[in-house]
Amino acid sequence: MKVLTTNYITCAVKACKSSSAAFPLHFKDAELVQEELELNSDFIRNVLPRIEWPALVTTAVELGFTTLPSTKPAPEQLDEKMLQDLHTLLVETQVTEGKLVCGNCGHEYNIHQGIANFLLPNHLGINLPTPFV
Repeated sequence: MKVLTTNYITCAVKACKSSSAAFPLHFKDAELVQEELELNSDFIRNVLPRIEWPALVTTAVELGFTTLPSTKPAPEQLDEKMLQDLHTLLVETQVTEGKLVCGNCGHEYNIHQGIANFLLPNHLGINLPTPFV
């Protein structure tokens, strides 16, 4: 699971939909893998306006990346170092094992082999009608 993905997901528990504490989800016991990829500056500049910056800074600090500024830079303000730092965090860094934890309800979503499991037990999710047999 790439770190970029976590900037677009929130807790799936119905009661958390209206809580600001449900975003961002927080990593717990995260095992990180770095995959060196070619820098795509255009991608970073294009995705930057869609990133919820305070959530990204929170996630970055939790994972040990402390080089991001506290305020979001404009795409035209990105120098080569900042582009590389964002590329490393958002594109090259993957969480292979661990958990994502909701700051509101505390529900934990397991991450196994880089895939987060967002399926909820029935008592936490939306109860769907039982299909006719």
